[in-house]
Amino acid sequence: MTDAPRRALARTTLGGAALACLAVASAAGAQTTNNAPTAAAARTDGPAARPWMNATLTPDARVDLLLKEMTLDEKLQLTFGYFATSADWLKTPTKNWAYPKDGLPGSAGIVPGIPRLGIPNQWQTDAGVGVASQRGPTPRLRTSLPAGIATAATWNPEVAEAGGAMIGNEAHLSGFNIMLAGGMNLLREPRNGRNFEYGGEDPLLAGVITGHEIKGIQSQHVVSTMKHYAFNGQETNRFTMDHRIGEQAARQSDLLAFQIANEVGQPGSVMCAYNRVNGAYACENNWLLNTVLKTDWGFKGYVMSDWGATHSTSEAANAGLDQQSGWAFDRSAYFADALREAVNNGHVTEARANDMARRVLWGMVSVGALDTPVQGDRATTIDYAAHAAVTRTDAEEGIVLLKNTPGLLPLAKTARSILLIGAHADLGVLSGGGSSQVYSYNAPTNGLVVPDAYPSGFPGPKLYHASSPMKALQARTSATVTYLDGKDVAAATAAARKADVVIVFGEQWTGESLDVPDLNLPDKQDALIAAVARANRKTVVVLETGGPVLMPWLSNVGAVLEAWYPGTAGGEAIARVLTGEVNPSGHLPATFPASVAQLPRPKLEGDPKLDRDAHPMGNYDIEGAAIGYKWFDRTGAKPLFPFGYGLSYTSFAMSGLAASPDGKTVKASFQVRNTGAVAGKTVAQLYVAGAGWEAPKRLGGFRKVALAPGANETVSLTIDPRLLATYDTTTHGWRIAAGDYKVMLATSANDVVQTATVRLAAQTLDKAGK
Repeated sequence: MTDAPRRALARTTLGGAALACLAVASAAGAQTTNNAPTAAAARTDGPAARPWMNATLTPDARVDLLLKEMTLDEKLQLTFGYFATSADWLKTPTKNWAYPKDGLPGSAGIVPGIPRLGIPNQWQTDAGVGVASQRGPTPRLRTSLPAGIATAATWNPEVAEAGGAMIGNEAHLSGFNIMLAGGMNLLREPRNGRNFEYGGEDPLLAGVITGHEIKGIQSQHVVSTMKHYAFNGQETNRFTMDHRIGEQAARQSDLLAFQIANEVGQPGSVMCAYNRVNGAYACENNWLLNTVLKTDWGFKGYVMSDWGATHSTSEAANAGLDQQSGWAFDRSAYFADALREAVNNGHVTEARANDMARRVLWGMVSVGALDTPVQGDRATTIDYAAHAAVTRTDAEEGIVLLKNTPGLLPLAKTARSILLIGAHADLGVLSGGGSSQVYSYNAPTNGLVVPDAYPSGFPGPKLYHASSPMKALQARTSATVTYLDGKDVAAATAAARKADVVIVFGEQWTGESLDVPDLNLPDKQDALIAAVARANRKTVVVLETGGPVLMPWLSNVGAVLEAWYPGTAGGEAIARVLTGEVNPSGHLPATFPASVAQLPRPKLEGDPKLDRDAHPMGNYDIEGAAIGYKWFDRTGAKPLFPFGYGLSYTSFAMSGLAASPDGKTVKASFQVRNTGAVAGKTVAQLYVAGAGWEAPKRLGGFRKVALAPGANETVSLTIDPRLLATYDTTTHGWRIAAGDYKVMLATSANDVVQTATVRLAAQTLDKAGK
């Protein structure tokens, strides 16, 4: 791509950026690599020889044609995957593991394809926020989106879809056709080390945002993997924890989030979780996989295991697992020779073996992975400039302004000296750790701009993306901008007294396999912030965290921004919001509690000292479906900041709420006006209240609205009928009770602007909520 269109791409809207990603993918060359023939090559024998390559046929019809040509061994080959990173610890005599021949360096895995039929290898990359890489001296360098929770904080499905298209494009150009992205476990436990990967606490918000990210990824002919299914709510004892929950509560919470994301994104794959659910491992849980996912929701794709989450052969296959991933993480190669033996002796029927292969093929065919196959590593064709614009916009729309003393933010142009303290803000912005780790393209060869502070192994390294808030501020202000690391509190407070404005960057590093012990900022950062705020009332705190944190210093600081883990362009995004170049518009996707005593589990369940043969229990029936703001509503506890909360540099007024029944649902309309002096975006939220629910109210709809000063917009929303209903475990469907329902227009879960009452007749819905 020439420089002119590259510059034009950087100026496009988000939708344009997403389309740009599509254009880059479709314009790629026609070379081949390994066993992945191009669509053109697959047609050289003529359409009669390979009729399944006829893209005008439905995926079902094409898969039928493929299955007729396949031997049983070829079908079973699609159900067994290999880890594709050199790992000495896997090479035990009992496992006999060897690095797979066509595996891509530093990647998650590979499943061998069938070259004679034009079925490519399944090249799998860890993901979530981009093309991840295993730790090493020369990791793969790519673009990182902000954390999943930051994208959820945008409350903007278009932003999520554009981000998905961007990382899907980079995956395809890196030689991957399977992306282990689409994480969306609901935030039941604020101390969970992987909350940063997910979409917050509400099933509607998480389902819609993650569903659109999945949709964006798959627009690039890459299979997206919705995960971790299901109830994978903490990392402590994650391999063995048995989460107990009743069916009604399950269907109205975590499962509803997955159901909505499945409907929106139609993922080719679902990854089952490590933990147990009601006694059975998630990857051999007949109720989760066969009953709910495949039967009730009609899911056509395949279920892959998490790496190390398979525990059996016949039991897992018959319960709905279609593919064992990442051999040799498991104790045995359950879906290799053992599965062939099980099919041969009838413990797994040949019909089930056909179904397993069918589902894998359907996932690949449905996204065009056979028609537009990957062609090796073409990273030199990635348009990093356009992709930086996509990730920066995501970060900007996800930054939440939590507090602002009038006149402090945006930073006054009269400020002559700005002091930055902490979190390596002179060099970059923090990233979450674990398998989703992306090493940024603008970093050194080893991916580290800051020496690793977690050198002991996984989930490290503790990584900072090379996007310096200090340098970005220096480019946008005439003030003198300086930096201190904050390790010497006395020096920091002395410098703070002399500065016009102080910006303290508070960080909380979280990662896969570790839960945080509490919700305080680690390493005495709270004491640092309190000391600096005493020295200078014009103290701004910018938080880079993976989820909710406590703020004992809140009343003493002038402003607070929650920036999450803001990705490859995060420093630029933070600076643009601080200076007012961008008006903050993020809203919280999770409740920030005032203390851990307010949580359903003040003490985290399980014990990190338990080994992998233990069977710890977790009781999700404590809160059931009343997660997050619903729990706070039910108990009457007052949070530090409520779900849906977020401030702006302008002001908005919402009015004119009207709501009425419409078949099995409710339609509502209202007006939003920008009553301030600058352009901005706000999130209008609709909550609904009915009798006999898990909590007083539920989020029923939302819309992000962009308005110029004085502009007005009428918004119309339709409430998903499942959010007006309860799940009936006897009929296995949804029921709306007759009676009056409140529809509430709000700016957060605790700030209702206007209420309307709607009377509904009794209604019966099917399993899909129709």
